[in-house]
Amino acid sequence: MRKVDPVRHEEKREEILAAAERCFARSGFHRATIAQICDEAGISPGHLYHYFASKEAIIGAIASAGLEYTKARFAEVGEDQDPIRTLVSEFERLKALNKTKSGVLIDVLAEAARNPAIGKILQDTSEDMRKLLAEFLRRGQAHGQIDPALDADMASALLIGMIDSLKTLPIRAPTLDPERSADALGRLITRFLSPPAVA
Repeated sequence: MRKVDPVRHEEKREEILAAAERCFARSGFHRATIAQICDEAGISPGHLYHYFASKEAIIGAIASAGLEYTKARFAEVGEDQDPIRTLVSEFERLKALNKTKSGVLIDVLAEAARNPAIGKILQDTSEDMRKLLAEFLRRGQAHGQIDPALDADMASALLIGMIDSLKTLPIRAPTLDPERSADALGRLITRFLSPPAVA
């Protein structure tokens, strides 16, 4: 039996995910087919199914990758670092998000409303993200860096909504400067999370 090279396996998995995202962007999640994804990735359907059982599994992997990135990023933040600045810098990173990826997000959200499997993936990932972010906010509250009066669970849900709004803004208002809108959102979040000034 041939041994699987874990590094090469992960590289191929990432290539398939990138190919799938391009197909979703062009055709939409619902119309993109496994055959199209395979053509884009340069592999056979049998090869793809070695990595992912379905399109839903591909979406799950894309969502999980975002969650894992956030976990790793938050783990890097030490007690001496400003948690608000960390969050704002992550939103600034989203400036590079283009209309193509925004369209994929909208399409997947729409698919989640009619496809229970996709809906479950997004709900579970969102719940994990909310918990992760709420714990990050509580750490900041414990160190006096974030407004202690905020409900961390509610604030984390609102912040995720703000992040999604930034991703969809190019579709809602394509003439707005994405850098200026990201800067404005950063100021909004800073004011929302900052502890009240001491008189």
